[in-house]
Amino acid sequence: MYRVTVLYEQEPDAHEYAAHAEMCRCVPDGVFRHGKVTGSPMGEPKHAYYAEWEFADERAFQTAIRSDEFLATGKDAYKRGIPQPTVEFLELG
Repeated sequence: MYRVTVLYEQEPDAHEYAAHAEMCRCVPDGVFRHGKVTGSPMGEPKHAYYAEWEFADERAFQTAIRSDEFLATGKDAYKRGIPQPTVEFLELG
């Protein structure tokens, strides 16, 4: 299983992010989730908000991250003024 994680230091505007999330759900072969970061084991959390796509296998992951829909999500976030996140690709064991 593969995952794309998106971590925001500041929580995005709820209205803009709701519209952005609809676009994120169009990325092929992935399940999209997002929400508030509510805490950490020690001290304040470094991030305030997260999003992720989950993919069943490497083929689905590779297809998705090369898709026009995935590329469009970055452009849409920028256009909407959503804070610049940290994005990481993960392979789940």
